[in-house]
Amino acid sequence: MQKAYVKKVEGAYRVGDTRVSLDSLVYLFREGMSAESMVDSYPALTLEQVHGALAFYLANQKEIDRHLAEGQRAAELHHCQSKQTNAELIAKLQRARNASQIPGGR
Repeated sequence: MQKAYVKKVEGAYRVGDTRVSLDSLVYLFREGMSAESMVDSYPALTLEQVHGALAFYLANQKEIDRHLAEGQRAAELHHCQSKQTNAELIAKLQRARNASQIPGGR
């Protein structure tokens, strides 16, 4: 019987029945982190689940990489929109920060 190590839930890839995203493991994998270290970082996961999720990624790499790139673009767009929407508040907070700083950089 084949196990489903990765599930797509509401547009996000999750590892098994956990809330851990496949994205998180893929970024760590790209940085060279071992599966054992990933288990240390995500105690909700077993070593089997991590290896299964990484195997899923490698078998579907183009699709998952496309998904990650779309997520990155969406995050960048949201960040830009947020900066524009909150420009006045950001400027006010910056003025307050500058006014509260002690002269001489201390």
